[in-house]
Amino acid sequence: MATPEEAEQHQQCMQRFIDLANTMKNEGVATRLISAALMTASGVYTTYAFAGNSGGLNAKGIDKVTQAYRQNLENIQEAKREEQAQQQQ
Repeated sequence: MATPEEAEQHQQCMQRFIDLANTMKNEGVATRLISAALMTASGVYTTYAFAGNSGGLNAKGIDKVTQAYRQNLENIQEAKREEQAQQQQ
């Protein structure tokens, strides 16, 4: 589990990525292209974080990253559904 400081730093880093994505969108880049580029960058950086510059993920590593990404995406969607439900009340 992340410490409160790490959670705050995570939130700040995420916001910086979103701000940059919004800047690109405002410059006329399609949101689907930005999303795909962000996902590619995430894959490249995740590989670096776990395997370094000269390594790569094996099949088990890819499965672990895929599962973590899926869980994160499911958590985001659940939070969005809860937010919508609260707004409708």
